[in-house]
Amino acid sequence: MELDKVKYWTEISDYDLETAEAMYSTGRWLYVGFMCHQTLEKIFKAYWSSKKVEPAPMSHSLFNIAQSCGLNALFSEEQKDFISEMMPLNVEARYPSYKERISEGLSKERCREILDKTKELQLWIKDRL
Repeated sequence: MELDKVKYWTEISDYDLETAEAMYSTGRWLYVGFMCHQTLEKIFKAYWSSKKVEPAPMSHSLFNIAQSCGLNALFSEEQKDFISEMMPLNVEARYPSYKERISEGLSKERCREILDKTKELQLWIKDRL
């Protein structure tokens, strides 16, 4: 375990969560979802760094990262379902052709739910670091 890497990933996960909150306060729903995905990706990489010697994978796939470090085996079905919901908010949010479709499913209420679940999952993982 490399504590500096765990700290690094945890701090940028926290920063991304703060950014998601800022996007929420300005009504930028697409970027709330994107930054919540980034929050989870980085806290997953913090967990990876707490279990492995090699650097965290250069992947944006929450499932791949979680599976490759054993985190996936710890998730509840509800957590797995939430991660599935979060997956399209990363890659597809980057491409203009998908932005409109993704944006349609992101309301103020839905983004508040995403933020709350992201915070909950991030804290759950932090408890395991």
